[in-house]
Amino acid sequence: MSLEIAISIVMTLVIAATPILLAGLGELVAEKSGVLNLGVEGMMLVGAVAGFITASLTGFTPAGYAVAALAGLCASLLFGVLALTIGANQVATGLALTIFGTGLSSLAGAGFVGTTITRLPALFPQGLAGHPIFRIVFGYDVIVYLSVALTLAAAWFLNHTRPGLILRCVGESDASAHAIGYPVTVIRYLAVAFGGALAGLAGAYYSLAVTPMWADRITAGRGWIALALVVFSSWRPWRLLLGAYIFGAVMTLELYSKAAGFALLPPEMLAMLPYLATVVALAVIAMRPSRGRLDAPRCLGKTFRAGA
Repeated sequence: MSLEIAISIVMTLVIAATPILLAGLGELVAEKSGVLNLGVEGMMLVGAVAGFITASLTGFTPAGYAVAALAGLCASLLFGVLALTIGANQVATGLALTIFGTGLSSLAGAGFVGTTITRLPALFPQGLAGHPIFRIVFGYDVIVYLSVALTLAAAWFLNHTRPGLILRCVGESDASAHAIGYPVTVIRYLAVAFGGALAGLAGAYYSLAVTPMWADRITAGRGWIALALVVFSSWRPWRLLLGAYIFGAVMTLELYSKAAGFALLPPEMLAMLPYLATVVALAVIAMRPSRGRLDAPRCLGKTFRAGA
């Protein structure tokens, strides 16, 4: 394998991992507050279609990302109203949000199927971004670097700041947090909104960067991989970063195997590799003797009522 091909593989890996990292990070923060939102796939699709339509109509790709984040945030607030204010079951509400997002994206994007847009340029100057070797570090758009920066910021926020400690306290014991005066519902709304914004941004990265054209259900179930990755990472941002790049490597293996005409496995088997890897990873975690110490928030998925 030549150095040029190796660098191309690594760069493809990074691009494939970025939307999963963004979606997983948003869900991790939401779950740290005690909220289980299974609507990540739906929020990603809402963000993907909103971002693509905006970028296509305006010709300004950054506006697409901004609108995508806003669309994902709005979709998450819909979840918040049902699950946090009304008290609906979080699992059922999240699944309903995924179904809603899938249908809405298909309807809204029907007139844009096959339309292409222009990707964001590399963040760094062409001398670095286009260098035969240095491009492996400097050859990406701003969203790639933003995903890594947000991961580091989330790790610092959760572990070294007072607001992060409060958010974790709400996820571990909402009743105790409420008893000492913290607005549990407000904090959870903020965490869910953050998760929705990142899910929308992740969805837009598929339609505006990974494959800069619109196709129905463009995220192809990657939201479920992001959800599994949160468990895989034991709710730790730095492990989430590592896990996202591992799954990015699996998806890159699938793409390059198809391109090389790897004949030992049928195309359908290659396409299922990322999801198979997800199942294997979760099975390994479940069989560990330490599975009771995965650091899952104690109030995860539980409905909170102030008067209860």
